[in-house]
Amino acid sequence: MIQRMLRNVATVGAVLGLLVAAARAPAAEQVSVEVALAKPLVLAGDKRVNYLRVGLTGLATRAAERRTPVNLAIVLDKSGSMSGDKLRKAKDAAIASIERLGADDIVSVVAYDHTVQVLVPATKVSDRAAIRGAIERLTAGGNTALFAGVSKGAAEVRKFLDRQRVNRIILLSDGQANVGPSSPADLGNLGASLIKEGISVATLGLGLDYNEDLMTVLARRSDGNNYFIENSTELASKFDYEFNDVMSVVAQEVKVRIVCAPGVRPVRVLGREADITGQVVTAYLNQVYGEQEKYLLLEVEVPAGEPGATRGLAEVAVSYVNMASNAPGRITRSASYKLSNSPAQVEAGTNRVVMASAIEQIGVEKNQMAINLRDQGRIEEARSVLRENAAFLAENARRYESRALEDYSSSQKETAEKLESPEQWNSLRKSNSSDINSRVRQQANQ
Repeated sequence: MIQRMLRNVATVGAVLGLLVAAARAPAAEQVSVEVALAKPLVLAGDKRVNYLRVGLTGLATRAAERRTPVNLAIVLDKSGSMSGDKLRKAKDAAIASIERLGADDIVSVVAYDHTVQVLVPATKVSDRAAIRGAIERLTAGGNTALFAGVSKGAAEVRKFLDRQRVNRIILLSDGQANVGPSSPADLGNLGASLIKEGISVATLGLGLDYNEDLMTVLARRSDGNNYFIENSTELASKFDYEFNDVMSVVAQEVKVRIVCAPGVRPVRVLGREADITGQVVTAYLNQVYGEQEKYLLLEVEVPAGEPGATRGLAEVAVSYVNMASNAPGRITRSASYKLSNSPAQVEAGTNRVVMASAIEQIGVEKNQMAINLRDQGRIEEARSVLRENAAFLAENARRYESRALEDYSSSQKETAEKLESPEQWNSLRKSNSSDINSRVRQQANQ
């Protein structure tokens, strides 16, 4: 009897031991990190420019029933310009999107014209009929208090703000912000403050009359997507694409910290905002999606040296919240380079993927320069910049065998020939702004 009791105690102890071990075991990583240099071999002698690429790829998303719950505010413009088919299509897209949410998800619906109305306060998605009914009753009229609409959407998200949820605002507007704060700086600062809370804003600009500068800067500063929707028939597909992203988040609160080795000078981060203090570079990427890659691209200056030496370039640490376990994750990598006196070896050792990424971001800068020139009425100068950019991208597309650069070159060439017509430029400017936002965030251009 005593022996049997002892065996039972031992069995229970073993089980408890296994449970404790499982609890202590580190959660599976949700992000893979690859660190690579454009020039792993650096020409000896003088100081050289190099590019460090930190690529973060989300692992395959989990089964739908185990996905991360969302905390979503849908903010709809219902000003007078939205009347008719625009509002009808917006309602349909919003309702169809809500049908994709589950019982554990939180949703709120905000509508605005010159005032703001909370149609559905933040709540779990249980009474779908009531949510559909609130959206269906929307009517159009009034001006556009865009800033206030987004702020109210943020207030609804804050009611259930949780690092264990995907906290997102989806904003749809077809007009100018003409009530309340209305400058790109105002909207950019709002986006920057929201991302600090873990809230990103996806902006959907509908038609040809909205202010793309406001919508783009709000999305970019909050690390959200930006869409140009020329025709309301495209609304459903854009809502669907955004929901695919929302439901595939595998990691958030992503922080990349790069500590450059002594003598290596961090120059700038291409495309993204980052803090550079001495040898330390810090950037925040907010979220990583399953089976998608985001990257951080750092331009550095490496010191002169003698051939044959191998030197450390940087230590990289990526921290994030694992959405599968709600536990913190941390991955470290290092980068080094070797000095060579052979230009041929340096060229042969070039990492084509990293160089293509750097060229694309430089191309984005030139594209933005052309937009600014066209805004000033300097059409021929803008056309010249676009043509030069197209040639630059095409040359490097051949050099680094990059289809992405080849496609970008073609679009720049096409844009250069459509600068004179105000009607064409209005549409092109909006599509260009959306494209630039997609490229700097490395999101598929939709």
